[in-house]
Amino acid sequence: MKLDIYQVDAFSQQPFGGNPAAVCPLTEWLPDEQLQNIAAENNLSETVYFVPRGDFYELRWFTPEVEVDLCGHATLAAAWVLIHQLPDAPEVLRFATRSGELRVTRNGDELAMDFPAKQPQRCEPPSGMLSALGIEHAEVFATDDYIVLVDDEAQIAALTPDFARLKGLPKRGIAVTAKSTRFDFVSRWFGPNVGVNEDPVTGSAHTSLAPFWADRLGRSQLTAEQGGKRRGQLHCELKGDRVIISGHAVLYLQGVIHL
Repeated sequence: MKLDIYQVDAFSQQPFGGNPAAVCPLTEWLPDEQLQNIAAENNLSETVYFVPRGDFYELRWFTPEVEVDLCGHATLAAAWVLIHQLPDAPEVLRFATRSGELRVTRNGDELAMDFPAKQPQRCEPPSGMLSALGIEHAEVFATDDYIVLVDDEAQIAALTPDFARLKGLPKRGIAVTAKSTRFDFVSRWFGPNVGVNEDPVTGSAHTSLAPFWADRLGRSQLTAEQGGKRRGQLHCELKGDRVIISGHAVLYLQGVIHL
């Protein structure tokens, strides 16, 4: 069996930026074990698969270790492949996922993803989490992830977390965020629980980060940058209980998987 594969750098306008995702178009679903093995072999933070079903696509995301409920950068990568590499892509792409229906549209030279917004709530940090991040004091909030608010964006760039100590916390991951001088806010995201110590740009985390910062800044449209050594840029817009997350994507690699 041969499968097409694309590697797309999402939330970047040039290769080697943003967050790389592997995209595998399918005509029918392979066994789950095979989907997971391919993702492990790719060894990227996400491998995304889609299967056409009439006027929509079924979409699934896998890290090297587990299937996840939502992934923004891989959704952006899949939409890029559909628009640029496959014939007759619709103007609005509809994806059926474990997080419900997601839609991606073309917004000028960007792609805009329509995701459910999630409002973080203040919480007590789990024992040892802040020290494992190398942070003495911070406000902590939670949705699917912990959100750690720090005062200075320079703190974020300097983080060197102890990933072994972060693994096993009762949330998907941890986003550390701060107000920025160049963007409205910046962040880094750590997810050893799902087999991704650090994800360069996590679109799904911005379903919480965007409402979080919209409340603090009093604006519904926000610019953001995420990442440490490797970074990507996003635009976020709050629309009621939805958040529109937009960004660029660029093809890095195209090939064939032999099974």
